[in-house]
Amino acid sequence: MKTRIDFVLRLALVLTVIGATLTMAQQSPAGGVVPPRRPQGSCDIYAAAGDPCVAAHSTTRALYATYNGPLYQVLRQSDGKTLDIGVVQATATSVPDPGGYADAATQDKFCSGTYCWISIIYDQSSKHNDLIQAPRGGFSGPALGGFNTLPIADMAPITIMGHKVYGVLIEPGMGLRQNDVKGTAVDDQAEGQYWVVNGKHFNAGCCFDYGNAEIDSRDDDNGTMETLYFGNATPWYSGAGDGPWIMTDQENNLVGCVNEDGTKGCPNLPSIPWRFVTAIGKGEPHHWTSMGGDAQKGALSVMFDGHRVNPTYDPMRKQGAILLGNGGDNSVGSQGTFYEGAMTAAGTFPSNATDQLVQANVVAARYDVAPLSLVPAATTGMLGGPQTFTPGSSRDFTVTFTNTTGAPAADVTLSIAVPSKQWTAAVSDTTETSKTFAQQVVPGASVSATFKVTSAPASFNGDLVGHASWTNATSSRKQVETAVEKIRNARPVKINEFRVTSAAPDNPTDSFIELYNAGSQSVDLSNWTLTEHPAHQAIFSTVKIPAGTKLATSGFYLLGLANSGLAIPARAGDSIIHVRNTEGMSVGDTINIGTGSSMEARKIASLGTAASNHTTVWQSLPEELVITVPAGSTNVPVEDASGFVVGQKIALGYGSTYPIVANTVEQYEIATVTAVGKRGTQAYLAMEAPAGTTNIQVTSLSDISVGDKVRLDIDSVGHGIETVTVTHVGTAASQTNLSAPASAGATRISVRRGEGFAAGNKITIGTPASQQVVTVTAVGTPGPDGTPIDFTPALTKAHVVSEWVVSPGTGLNLAAPLRFNHAANLPFSDRGTGVSFQPATAFAHSSNEPVQALGTGITLDRPLINNHAIHAAVRDAAVKTAGYQGTHPPNQWFGGPELTTKSPQFGRILTVEEGSIVLRDASGVVADSLNYGGLVDPWAAEGDQTVSGAQISGCYTPAPGSVFNPWSTVVASVAINTSAGRFPDGADTDSNCTDFSTQAAASLSATSAAGATNIKVASTEGFRPGQTVHIDSDANTETAVIAAVGTAGATTVRTSTDAGATLLPAVSVTGFGKGQTITIDEGANSETAVVSSIRARGAATITVVAPLARGHAAGAQISGSGISLTAPLTRTHTDGAQVSDSVPTPGAPNQYNGRNH
Repeated sequence: MKTRIDFVLRLALVLTVIGATLTMAQQSPAGGVVPPRRPQGSCDIYAAAGDPCVAAHSTTRALYATYNGPLYQVLRQSDGKTLDIGVVQATATSVPDPGGYADAATQDKFCSGTYCWISIIYDQSSKHNDLIQAPRGGFSGPALGGFNTLPIADMAPITIMGHKVYGVLIEPGMGLRQNDVKGTAVDDQAEGQYWVVNGKHFNAGCCFDYGNAEIDSRDDDNGTMETLYFGNATPWYSGAGDGPWIMTDQENNLVGCVNEDGTKGCPNLPSIPWRFVTAIGKGEPHHWTSMGGDAQKGALSVMFDGHRVNPTYDPMRKQGAILLGNGGDNSVGSQGTFYEGAMTAAGTFPSNATDQLVQANVVAARYDVAPLSLVPAATTGMLGGPQTFTPGSSRDFTVTFTNTTGAPAADVTLSIAVPSKQWTAAVSDTTETSKTFAQQVVPGASVSATFKVTSAPASFNGDLVGHASWTNATSSRKQVETAVEKIRNARPVKINEFRVTSAAPDNPTDSFIELYNAGSQSVDLSNWTLTEHPAHQAIFSTVKIPAGTKLATSGFYLLGLANSGLAIPARAGDSIIHVRNTEGMSVGDTINIGTGSSMEARKIASLGTAASNHTTVWQSLPEELVITVPAGSTNVPVEDASGFVVGQKIALGYGSTYPIVANTVEQYEIATVTAVGKRGTQAYLAMEAPAGTTNIQVTSLSDISVGDKVRLDIDSVGHGIETVTVTHVGTAASQTNLSAPASAGATRISVRRGEGFAAGNKITIGTPASQQVVTVTAVGTPGPDGTPIDFTPALTKAHVVSEWVVSPGTGLNLAAPLRFNHAANLPFSDRGTGVSFQPATAFAHSSNEPVQALGTGITLDRPLINNHAIHAAVRDAAVKTAGYQGTHPPNQWFGGPELTTKSPQFGRILTVEEGSIVLRDASGVVADSLNYGGLVDPWAAEGDQTVSGAQISGCYTPAPGSVFNPWSTVVASVAINTSAGRFPDGADTDSNCTDFSTQAAASLSATSAAGATNIKVASTEGFRPGQTVHIDSDANTETAVIAAVGTAGATTVRTSTDAGATLLPAVSVTGFGKGQTITIDEGANSETAVVSSIRARGAATITVVAPLARGHAAGAQISGSGISLTAPLTRTHTDGAQVSDSVPTPGAPNQYNGRNH
């Protein structure tokens, strides 16, 4: 323990160094000027206090006075090259510069005219815990195979030490991480953490975090992470006002305080008003503290200081990984902006006094807003996406200079540099190309000028560059700064309307994309291309519009998804083709392969199987984020081995480069499967594994084989990495959690899942601090509150909800005794034996690249004459249950990919309706682009991505339908037949989130009889009184006018419930939400209740706030108030029929009655 004198001496030393570093210049003995000392950083302060950093991340400045390495790396879109961005060094000029800040000018030069991403944030500590692209975890990111997307490098310009630098703007789907860490805290070890963030950029998505997390990117239960959090999420703890709040993420809990009564409101946790925010989060056994303050001035305040949440968090079971921008399980719904942060060594708990010194250091760095901005004049200074011109058109842009230098700025001159001499920029209503301000601009003040920019005749993608020059009135130094706006100059052909899926059970691929000429002249679309990129997938192809295609003014060009398409290229002479779908096809059907002049008609001679949903090359966490299978290999480890059959073809994707940013085109090489082995395993230890043992008990082992090698643990204090060899495979552990508290003396517990538990099992109950071994005597039947397990002897201690219950199994025997202790719930990975094939690969293949079982395909009546590319259309006109089925025929068919992705998450296959669509002219210039359903390719998204708020998740086009969202308090329905489109046709304000509308649409939740004046619907979003709606389809369609809009949902009681109950077993919970008033039953037995919560997974339930007054039989209706109509229905409409205000109009003018997005 440090003595008080030792601490005072250290503190004095720190203050002395701080004072020295503030000196702007020093005299050499000879009287000359020498470079001033570099500024001290936060990690110098922690080191002086005996709390050294094991992670130091910043894109804005060095966190050590002596650090001279790179701060971060940028990756360039145009050619895939990377560049390390370093620290500006101290200079001994007439106006000495101490340096220490990021070299943003080098980034600007390297990234000029294109996009750059931040691909690495280097760890400035000696541990080299660099933050890199986050891998797939419990949740998948939108990039290839589930990687998270990378931050765009220039989205967060600010000022530090009087100079422009860039922060890290995280949009939903982005994230950086390091799972294979060194020196971080593990288990219940103490650790300190701080960060500086943008207090005006946040949302309620899970979870904008920085700090200690799981090494397998999965939710490994309560207490397995401890990070800083900033945002205004409310499903867990929440503070005063509307937020945002400074909290910590301790897994399955964003914790802002701990209340003795277990409630989660934190009245003393303030909403944060500051532009720049410093936050501290630190934990030690039984205790944690959070602090926060204005990063521009003042001291930190203690936000919370006290004990842990409950026994499931005490002791903590931290794993030591480091993340930025997302949740421990790779939840990717958050947004925020990061500037700097650090973590102290395992076993350290910085004092509040030390943290106050760190805050003083941050304030001394002089964080401020960007010195220069360039935005469209019609906006209010927000950051938009690319701005669009048509050749020869004019738009107004505003350049704003804000004096962040700390000294008056004289002779401030503003201008815009245009791409070429064919472009012009002049101050509005003048012919002047710049504007100079005669009066000095004092520190903190701003001046601006608006310029009329006129584009050239030629197509162009690139930059407009705002310029500011001025003289520092104190030093007489001349200074220059720039700001960039991405621009497009292209003919006004727009992505006008599209449908991802009709969501009808019999045809989920009823998709189309419609283009529209919004200009006054016809456009030659010859060789224009459309690239659609669904989430998680590689880009294999583009749709090319045939030569000679012209689109008249106000004309439509419709692309329809064919019922099938080639899964791999087909060559001339092939008589078997491998396709993505065979549903609805029959032997003897005529199919058209390809489009245009190369299209060939063939008959189906034999109908085999379609290609399976692709899996990916295995990723092994924490040790091998990217496994590379070298050229010459005959085996590949896979995420899923199902669908592969010996003797059939396998397609192995290649061509992607890590980091993954979707700027390459993937290809397949083909081989024949020779053996199908086992998939990879990502699991964790179910019990403590002490040094010396030769057996480990694990949660999954069915795909582990004798001889497999498994790496355990990370390199940290009290922990060590070792690789073990499996000699025997026994039985897996069964692990679950208490679903209800258990008191001392109890001989029965209720658990969330009873699978794997049986009479006679010896099981453990409790946390590592309170475990008790008992013997199971009986396992009961699952119910709404869990599965009962009886045991002996009785519990000696009480246990709370969520504590572990484990039946250990016999586990894995090892070839040698363990050298280190390893904790229960420690994740590990096993590559499995994979899929073998011949011939050997000609190319390397890496983690998350696609691997696909191709099936047996379709045998044709005669060989092909032409070559056909991957995703060429394969169309069978007889098929009515797949592909586009609209009455308006498309101008062009395309064969894929589908606009959705089937993604394995949480043990099931989810349909992810997210992607991007990019339209390019024949020269390759992007004419239009959008992201739908989420941000899959953020560079292609149009609109402001910095808007904050609880319900904000980025700016993108809606994807009609729904995706799995575990954070929602409402289980939403899937719209049956809706599209997203511009209204009026071609309307474009360069914002995906405001330019596109959808129809108001829902399905009936219960059958409505003829004569009814109220209908129950799965969603009421977009409907309003006075609106005319269409109910049902085809011959049973009728129209009605809405009189009143109530609440959604209708279902029935699944099993009878008694008076006094608060849990309603339900057939479905679609449409119901927290706080909603519902009606239960009818007639004299009817009553109302308020929904407290819903459970959609497993056995659906609705929990109500107050006990029920009456009992209700199975089959009794539960409903919201629905939609009331002005007149009775004339027909009966069954459960599931569509209700909408309009329908998609492919190939015709759009019809949207309101902005439903």
